Amino acid sequence: MQKPLILVVNDDGINAPGIRKLISIMNKFGEVVVVAPDSPQSGKGHAITIESTIRCDRVKIDDGPQIEYSCSGTPADCVKLAINKLLERKPDLCVSGINHGSNSSINVIYSGTMSAAVEGSLEGIPSIGFSLLDYSHNADFTESESFIKKITNYVLVNGLPDGVCLNVNIPKSEKGKEIKGIKICRQANANWEEEFDERKDPKGRTYYWLTGKFVNFDNGEDTDEWALKNHYISIVPVQFDVTAHNAISKINNII
Repeated sequence: MQKPLILVVNDDGINAPGIRKLISIMNKFGEVVVVAPDSPQSGKGHAITIESTIRCDRVKIDDGPQIEYSCSGTPADCVKLAINKLLERKPDLCVSGINHGSNSSINVIYSGTMSAAVEGSLEGIPSIGFSLLDYSHNADFTESESFIKKITNYVLVNGLPDGVCLNVNIPKSEKGKEIKGIKICRQANANWEEEFDERKDPKGRTYYWLTGKFVNFDNGEDTDEWALKNHYISIVPVQFDVTAHNAISKINNII
């Protein structure tokens, strides 16, 4: 029997500790091919490259049996290129991450990590995006490993519904606070209260730096934000069909 073929992608770049950890975990499950950006692509969402060339080079970053490619494109580009040019067969699984930082709630819209997973599901591949709530380059992924293995094994054995991928967020490791378990959640109603910090460069020209704070408006105990705050791993099923089905009947009178 063939081993499962697993495509590994991310948005923090091919050298990020998160993807290096994810590669080592996936090597225990099957044949691993990595196609990841050659530089950080956080916040790119589902952007694709259409007005410039994409370069993709075979690389070897560290020990392991995985095949690796460094790509100049976005996370979504990486998945498209892998499926259309680099792989001889369709992957059995696409995993993205481990992202350095949260992709819970509204962050899923902006996330390159999750856009890679969504792109995988668009292609009919069971896909998972993993994120750890620690932005540090030296983030500790040790506690998350057993849970990543459990979730990965479940998806390889059982698959996922058509058009659905998983958004998995993992609490930051803290001394005296162990992860309590896993919660299947809905996306919380939360958003960023944004500001643009206006500054001047040395030549006196104005430029802006996006800042802001994350605000949770949702008091529900079935949300990803509640789960993470209470030190559970959150799993939100995500779909690429963004139709507001419940609104169709309400706006039918337009026509």
